[in-house]
Amino acid sequence: MLLASRAVREAEVIDLPQDEESSTEFQGDSGSSSQGDPGGVDSSNLSYVESLYLEYQKSPESVTPAWRDYFRNLSAAQAAHDGEIDVFRAPRPGNGSVVSPVELDYAILQERVDRLIRNYRVMGHYAADIDPLGQPRVKVPELEPANCGFSPADMQRQFSTMASSGPSLRTLGEIVLWLRNTYCRSIGVQFMHIDDLPVREWLQRRMEATENRIELTVEEQRRIYKRLSDAVVFEEFILKKFDNAKSFSLEGAETLIPLLELSIYKAADQGFEEIVLGMAHRGRLNVLASIMGKAPRAIFREFADLDPELNTGRGDVKYHLGYSNDWYSGDGRKVHLSLCFNPSHLEFVNPVAMGRVRSKQDRRRDADRDKVLCLLIHGDAAFAGEGIIQESLNLNQLEATRIGGTIHVIVNNQIGFTTGPAQGRSTAYATDVAKMLQIPIFHVNGEDPEAVAQVVRLAMDFRQEFHRDVVIDMYCYRLRGHNEQDEPAFTQPLMYAKIKSRKKVGQSYLHQLLKMGGITEDEAERVQFVHRQQLESEYEVARGPGYEHRWDMLQGLWRGYVGGAELGVPEVDTGVDPAKLAETLELLTTLPNDFHPHPKIFNSDPKRIGLPGLLQRRKAMARGEQLLDWGAGEVLAYATLSMEGYRVRLHGQDAERGTFNHRHAVLHDVETGKTYMPLANLSPTQAPIEILNSCLCETAVLGYEYGYSLDTPDGLTCWEAQFGDFVNVAQVIIDQFIVSAEDKWNRLNSLVMLLPHGFEGAGPEHSSARLERFLLMAAEDNIQIANPTTPAQIFHLLRRQVLRKWRKPLVVMTPKSLLKVPLSPLADFASGTFRRVLPDAQSVPPDTVKKILLCSGKVYFDLVKRRTELERTDVAILRLEQLYPLPNQLLEEYLSAYPEGTPVTFVQEEPENMGAWRFLRIMWGEKLFGRNPFDGIYRPASASPATGSHESHDIEQDELLTQAIGPSTKPRKSH
Repeated sequence: MLLASRAVREAEVIDLPQDEESSTEFQGDSGSSSQGDPGGVDSSNLSYVESLYLEYQKSPESVTPAWRDYFRNLSAAQAAHDGEIDVFRAPRPGNGSVVSPVELDYAILQERVDRLIRNYRVMGHYAADIDPLGQPRVKVPELEPANCGFSPADMQRQFSTMASSGPSLRTLGEIVLWLRNTYCRSIGVQFMHIDDLPVREWLQRRMEATENRIELTVEEQRRIYKRLSDAVVFEEFILKKFDNAKSFSLEGAETLIPLLELSIYKAADQGFEEIVLGMAHRGRLNVLASIMGKAPRAIFREFADLDPELNTGRGDVKYHLGYSNDWYSGDGRKVHLSLCFNPSHLEFVNPVAMGRVRSKQDRRRDADRDKVLCLLIHGDAAFAGEGIIQESLNLNQLEATRIGGTIHVIVNNQIGFTTGPAQGRSTAYATDVAKMLQIPIFHVNGEDPEAVAQVVRLAMDFRQEFHRDVVIDMYCYRLRGHNEQDEPAFTQPLMYAKIKSRKKVGQSYLHQLLKMGGITEDEAERVQFVHRQQLESEYEVARGPGYEHRWDMLQGLWRGYVGGAELGVPEVDTGVDPAKLAETLELLTTLPNDFHPHPKIFNSDPKRIGLPGLLQRRKAMARGEQLLDWGAGEVLAYATLSMEGYRVRLHGQDAERGTFNHRHAVLHDVETGKTYMPLANLSPTQAPIEILNSCLCETAVLGYEYGYSLDTPDGLTCWEAQFGDFVNVAQVIIDQFIVSAEDKWNRLNSLVMLLPHGFEGAGPEHSSARLERFLLMAAEDNIQIANPTTPAQIFHLLRRQVLRKWRKPLVVMTPKSLLKVPLSPLADFASGTFRRVLPDAQSVPPDTVKKILLCSGKVYFDLVKRRTELERTDVAILRLEQLYPLPNQLLEEYLSAYPEGTPVTFVQEEPENMGAWRFLRIMWGEKLFGRNPFDGIYRPASASPATGSHESHDIEQDELLTQAIGPSTKPRKSH
C-alpha cells in the first residue's frame, strides 16, 4: 500500500498490481515478505518502493512488467496534477485512480520525516544539553535532516504530524525545532526501549504536546528559588562553622532539594500519605534539615561532638543517620516522611527501603500501592557499579516484592570519589542498567530547575499511571572533593577548572527570575538573610550549656517493645491447647473438593505408592497416631500465630515447597496448575499469612525482608536460604544492618533467618551456614542464634519470637536430613516454651557419668546412635539449642547434677576453625563454670568447610564419634 500521510498509512490499504510471473521478494521491518510483486506496500516497505522507483527512472527494463506498468501509469497521471498534492486526499490505486509521481515523492518524503521523528525519540537524548559542565558529547548524525535525504529547500515544505501532539501539519523546519525542543534541551529521555506501545504513546503525548516544558506559577518559581537558596546557605554555613569536619556537601547539586520538595507536593496531590526515602551520604545533612525537618541544632550538636559519653561504643556518623517527620503542604495536607538509616555500603539501603514500603502498604491494606511511595536517591558511580542495583530493580514487578513503582533519583556528580565515568562503567550512562525494566529514564540538567520540575511531574504521573519504577538522572557536579578535606584537582584538574569558574545554580536561577519579574533583589536577599539568622540561632542553642540531647526513642508501632539485654526479659508460654493443635493440623490437610494435589502429597491409595502422602501423614499426626516432623512443627507455628492475629511472612528461594521437599505450604493442582495454600484458609479472622518464593537472589531479598521487619514489630518476618551457605552473599545486610542497627541507630528488628545447616557429605558449599560468623558478630545480646533439633523446638522458637516483647533478629540453623523425621509428640507443643538447653533424653544415672558430651544440632543423633550401639551408660549427652545469648545459668544448673570435675567435651561436625568451638572456648575457657574441664572434638582446621566426597565424609564422621564415645562394632557401609 502507498500511504499519502502517516494517518492514511495507518488506516488505509492501497492495492498494487500483481505479477504472478515475478519472483521479486521484499521484506519490511516487520519481517513480513511477499513473493512476486507486492499486493501492498506499507510504511516499512517504502524504502523498497523508493529504490525500485529510482531503478525505474534509470532503466524501465530493470523492474518487473507489473511495476513497469504501474510506474508508467503514474507518469501518465502526472498531467492531471499541478504539482500541489493534497496529501490527505490522494487518489488510491485499485479504486479506478492512480497515484502520481508527486504523490509517490510525498509518500517517500513523509516516510523520511517519520524516520527523523523516530530518530529524535530514540537518540535525541544523546544531543540533549544535560551536562551543566558542557563537556563534549557524541555527535548524532541521525538527528540531522540531511542524513534523512532532506535539502535546505525542504525545510519550508509541509508534512503530516497527525500521529504526534500538536498541529496536524508543520513545515520541516518547524518539525525539527519542535523535536529539538522536546528531546534535546535540558531533558534527554530514554523510553523507546519500552515494548508496550500504549506506554510509549503516553510518554510521547505528555512530552511532545508541551515540548517537554512546564509552565510554573510565580509562586512555584519563588518556592523553587527559596529551596535552592536554603540549600546553598546551609552548605555555606556548615563549611564556615565546621571547616575541618566531613559533611559530604551537596554543593553543585543543590537542585536536589527543590526536586524532593516538588516530589512531595506532587505525592500529596496524588493522595500519598507516606514516603520512605533511602539515600547515600552525599547531601544527606541538607536533606535532613531542608526536607525532613530535623532541627539544625541537633545536626550542629552532632558536628560539635559535645556529648561523647552518650556515644561510647555505639552510634554512627551524622551523615548515616535517618529521621522521620510529618510534612505539611500549604493547604494542610500531611505526608509522613521516613529517611532510612544507611551504612557506608551506599546502595544496600535500597531493598531495605522497598521492604519498609511494602510493610506499610500491607498494614494499610493498600493493595493498589498508591498510599505509600518509595523514593531512592543514588550516586551515579554506585548506581552503575553496585550489583545490588540490578537485584533491587529485579524486584520491581515480582508479586512478592511489588510496591507499585519506585522513584529513583541519581545525583549525577559525573565522578565517583576520584574515578571518572571512563574508568567506572562500560555504558554510556550510569543508568543503563535500568533499561532492563520497561520504564523511562529521564536525564536532566540540574542547573535548569524548571526542567527538573517538568521531569518530576512526568515521573510522578508515570508512576501513578503505570505503577512502575521511573529514573531521574540529574546531571550536576561535586563542588569539592569526595569530602571537604579532599583535593579533587589532584586527579580531575580539567573538570575542576570548569567547576571553579561556575556560578551556583541558585544565582543563575535568581538571574532568570529577576528578568521575568518573579522576584526582586531585595526579596532574594531577604530570603537568604532570614535563613542565615535562623541557622545562627540554632547554632547558639546547640553549643549552649542547657542543650538537652533527645534520643529517638521507640515510638509508634514500636511502643511497648524492648531491646537491650535478654537477662530479665520475661519468659512466655508458647504452648497451644492440644485440641486446637489437632484441629489446626486437620485444617492444614483440608483441600477444596475440586483440587487435585500431586499423589505423593495426598495419596488415596497408599498401596499404589507404598507410603502415605504428606497430607495423610499430617492427618495421622493430628490424631496422635504419629510423631510430628519438622515441617509439621514449623507450619503449626505459622498457623497458630496467624490465627492469634499475628501477620506471618516467609520469603525465600523455593520457600513455598521448601528446598528439601518438607514444607509444601503452597500446593499445585496437577490438572489445572492452580495453587492453594491451606495456611491462608484456616479462619475468616486470621491475620494475613504469606509464604512466597523469591527470585534467585540473596542480598536484595534479605535486605527487603529486613526492611519489612522494621515496620512489622507485631508479626513474624522470615527469610529462608535455599542452602545455609547462600547467606554469605548477603553479608553486607547482616553486618551493617541486621546485627548492628540497634547499636548504631537504636533500631530494633526481629527478622528470622532460616539457614539449612549440617554436614551430610554434600560438599563444601552445601554443608555450612557459617555459624562461626554469626557467633563472631554476637555481642551485647544483639542477636539470637539457635540450632534446634526437634519439631517442637522450632514451633516454640518461632512463636517465642513474636509473643515475647523482646525484639532481636534470630538466626536458625535448620536441619536438612532431619526435616522429615518424626520426633515430637503433639503433647510437646501444648505447653512450655523454647528450651535453650536440652538435658540428656536417656535416664543415665548422673553419679555414673564419667564424661559429658555437649553438642548442638544434627550430630546429637549420631552420638546417641553410637552410645546406644556401644551400650555406654557412663556418657551423658546434652544439647545446646541456643548458642547466643549463651544460656550459662541454665547449663550450669544441668551440669551441677553431675559430679564436680566431670569433663565436658563439646562435639561439633565443623572443622576446628569453624562452628561454635572457638567461640565457646573463648567464652568458657579451659574450665566450664570453674568446675568442669572443658575441651572439644571437631574436624581438623580447614580452609574449606567440608569434603566433596561422601565416602570421606563418612570416614570423618566415624572418627568424630570414635573420639567422642568409641569405635563402632559394625562394619562401615560402602557407598
